[in-house]
Amino acid sequence: MEKQIARDLLSIHAVFFRPEEPFTWASGIKSPVYCDNRLTLTAPQVRTDIETGLATLIRTYYPECEVLMGTSTAGIPHAAIVGHLMNLPMGYVRSGAKDHGRQNQIEGKLEKGQKVVVVEDLISTAGSVLEVVNVLREAGADVLGVVSIFTYNMKKGLDRLAEANVVNHSLTNFDVIANVAAEEGYIRPEDVERLIAFRNNPSDESWIHL
Repeated sequence: MEKQIARDLLSIHAVFFRPEEPFTWASGIKSPVYCDNRLTLTAPQVRTDIETGLATLIRTYYPECEVLMGTSTAGIPHAAIVGHLMNLPMGYVRSGAKDHGRQNQIEGKLEKGQKVVVVEDLISTAGSVLEVVNVLREAGADVLGVVSIFTYNMKKGLDRLAEANVVNHSLTNFDVIANVAAEEGYIRPEDVERLIAFRNNPSDESWIHL
């Protein structure tokens, strides 16, 4: 499944590698990869692979799940579709409480003690998904863990998840996609080393000259 999802994401340029002409992140960091998993929503076959894959992860690793909660905004459609496939209730967590109406931050019905799985599209340093987990825990939810489409497996993200006692299961990851990209001719085989060097330390631009 990891390789299939990698092929899917590469085929629609949801994950796009450009080691020779790096992208510049808002932070100023040079990156050989561009990620936009929202593109999966407009590719029906890829979308089907992803939603059935996420459902499989949940059934396998979190069989006690009672509610799905999407991250705002990218995780919301995936949580909704997977919730439909699994006949599970879903909701989502806003990045902040509304300033009007009931001032909700958690949208959808959630009872204290309910077993929740968070649905995320992409995990890098894990900051945003952990904010969602913390909001749910403060509301009394029993957060079983996270499922996501893609993870960078960055050390900072892995350390943060471990420290917060949060388990994530992704459909695919940076290493798999890098290797599939080389196998299928999106990048040169020798570029894989550069990509992994970036993943290991994004702030160190020496990978550009490898």
